Amino acid sequence: MSGTYDHLADRLDTMAEELDEVMFDQLREASAARGGRPVDDKRLTQARRAIEKASRLLRGSTDD
Repeated sequence: MSGTYDHLADRLDTMAEELDEVMFDQLREASAARGGRPVDDKRLTQARRAIEKASRLLRGSTDD
């Protein structure tokens, strides 16, 4: 059954990368403005972790 959902896991991996880009952009902006941690940082981090976990589950890897 391994590989059955790889195409979905690949799409999730792409989404996680996109979230990383958004997070880094927000961090740069906050750093430039000396504003500290971006407001959405915690929520975006949680979403990225959930997406990464879903990708691992679809690939059949449950290592956390």
